[in-house]
Amino acid sequence: MRELNVAEITDAVAEMFVHANYFLGEDVSECLSACASAEESEIARSVFGSIEENLKIAAEGVFPICQDTGMACVFLEIGQDVHLTGGDLHEAVNEGVRRGCAEGYLRQTIVEDPFRRKNTKDSTPADINIDIVPGDKVKVTVAPKGFGSENMSQIRMLTPGEGVEGAEDFIVKVCEDAGGRPCPPIVVGVGIGGNFNKAALMAKKALLRPIGQHNEDPFYAEMEERLLTRINDLGIGPQGFGGSTTALAVNVIAAPTHIAGLPVAVNINCHVSRHEEITL
Repeated sequence: MRELNVAEITDAVAEMFVHANYFLGEDVSECLSACASAEESEIARSVFGSIEENLKIAAEGVFPICQDTGMACVFLEIGQDVHLTGGDLHEAVNEGVRRGCAEGYLRQTIVEDPFRRKNTKDSTPADINIDIVPGDKVKVTVAPKGFGSENMSQIRMLTPGEGVEGAEDFIVKVCEDAGGRPCPPIVVGVGIGGNFNKAALMAKKALLRPIGQHNEDPFYAEMEERLLTRINDLGIGPQGFGGSTTALAVNVIAAPTHIAGLPVAVNINCHVSRHEEITL
């Protein structure tokens, strides 16, 4: 049995929460550059130029990429042979977010109640998701999630008879309804199957997959390609000004479900698609 002090998780979360807000991931950067080069619309190319300038200024500043530094979504894959010591795990994660918010001068984005709206002043509590996996390691993924894109996300409980066509039509319609509001080009996370809550969680986890990696199942890899083509054919374009690049990627995760159900969840990310991970 391996012991791991939760203080190491605190340190990792604090560092990644800041770094993810300041620096664009290499997978996203490369995809943005490729899409900008392929874009035929003059306006779209100009918008890509503004995006690239913003990213450069943020990296040199050093400043956050976006003023919305997001809700801290933290995913923990904890090996079953790890014994966590030194305190409460949830508090350790929240302390990391709290420290990162202060040290990185990040905007305080969380209110303690959805109606009374009092700000917690430190971007806590985080949205913490825990999976127990084989082994003696702990994988920590931090994904700051802005709400310009989060607010565009939807879930629908389809019937099995609506099938692939119904699911794909719904996914495309969600992106069409979102238009330019989630700061496209977007990354689209899709969860299919499970139940109401599992589909939504899978959709968010799908956003953690590096751009360019497809679902290992050829059936869903082909679905991802079809959806990406259809969404880009909407012509919404970068920041909603038109063009051939509305989405950078569509990532699908599927799971077993009930014989009477076909849950489909769509979680949209903006063009910076922030996430970082470390294994302790």
